[in-house]
Amino acid sequence: MAEKINEGFINPIDPDKIAQNPHLLPYAHTVGGVPINPIDKGRAKGLSLTSMYEQTDMQLDQIRQQIELLAQQARAIQDRVKVSEQIYLAEMNFRPVIGKEYHLYERKNGESVLSMVSPEEWGKKMPFHFVASVRLLADHTWEVLRKGDTGSL
Repeated sequence: MAEKINEGFINPIDPDKIAQNPHLLPYAHTVGGVPINPIDKGRAKGLSLTSMYEQTDMQLDQIRQQIELLAQQARAIQDRVKVSEQIYLAEMNFRPVIGKEYHLYERKNGESVLSMVSPEEWGKKMPFHFVASVRLLADHTWEVLRKGDTGSL
């Protein structure tokens, strides 16, 4: 019955202007259709590469900063070891307590002395040359709190 209704129908649109499969067209086939714009592949790749380089540069900068921080921490530990060696070779007539401040001096003959007396407590005539004020840490290394004017640390 549908065939009888369509028999008398003549399509006014030119058959050359009708698409057999409009869903496969690379452009919108109706006035109200979504516009389909071709992609500039070179530009898209360029933007993607730029984004990729920027992101990887940021990540590499973060890693570089972490490496620098680790290197600084390693240098600080090495410095503490050097100071600790010098202090443990120094003369000390007491047993140091963790967390307390002590003072490293050098005699005129070059020997080191660890003392509980600060440079300010000696008065005008200090018998030794002040090298540094130090604090004993829990790992038995020494932290330098302040250095003397020409300390050998």
